[in-house]
Amino acid sequence: MHKPSARTLHSLLLAVVAGTPVLLPTDDDKVTYDDTPQLPGQPYKVHGDRPWPTVVAPAAQVGAAPADAVVLFDGSNLDAWRGGKGEAAWALEDGAMVVNGTGTLTTRQEFGDVQLHLEFATPAPPQGSSQHRGNSGVFFMGRYEVQILDCFENRTYPDGQTAAMYGQYPPLVNACRPAGEWQSYDIVFEAPRWEGDTLSKPARLTVFHNGVLVHHAQEFLGATAHRAVARYAAHAAKGPIQLQDHGNPVRFRNIWVRELGGYDGAAR
Repeated sequence: MHKPSARTLHSLLLAVVAGTPVLLPTDDDKVTYDDTPQLPGQPYKVHGDRPWPTVVAPAAQVGAAPADAVVLFDGSNLDAWRGGKGEAAWALEDGAMVVNGTGTLTTRQEFGDVQLHLEFATPAPPQGSSQHRGNSGVFFMGRYEVQILDCFENRTYPDGQTAAMYGQYPPLVNACRPAGEWQSYDIVFEAPRWEGDTLSKPARLTVFHNGVLVHHAQEFLGATAHRAVARYAAHAAKGPIQLQDHGNPVRFRNIWVRELGGYDGAAR
């Protein structure tokens, strides 16, 4: 009979502790190889024995939070957030939270690499133009902004329009829906890496706006700045997510994150 490796036994033990059904391997159902080449930069062989991905139950509805998500807003309360001067005080209306001039919201929990989903709607009918029409933003680590704006038939500077990496890169396309309609961001953010105070790897992100790819593994030039070139300054490995109060009553709903492992090929 095939004897499982120590790594396989460890994975099986974790699965049992987590309550995941497992089938013990036998000679007849062995699914890995031990006579294949070594993968470069990894302790594993091609098709070899290595930790299996954790089973995560997806949500029944596309866009809803999967089983391993940290839910930041489900329509019921603002408990995951704090305001600029204390408790979060944005309005709660019909399952959404609404910017109301009480200041930017900041998550109580801090994050590094994450997958973020959020939905937003800019005010309807639209008022103002350019940067004064439905302006907000989502900041990773309190520094790196993806712009939120109403750019449906609204021209503004390209690196400041909806889904732009503000002041750095425009989105690949404008995928905006009309004002008042719900829109979605699905973002994978990778935090920068530091060796002491020296940047070893810039922050980068991939963004889908309403299901359309608008940034692909694009690197930030540095922390977001207005009318200035972005620059990096060393900071902690984790930081908060922020939603900007820019004075426009933008609505938000269905916000969740999944904390991610590194992007170095290691087991997550």
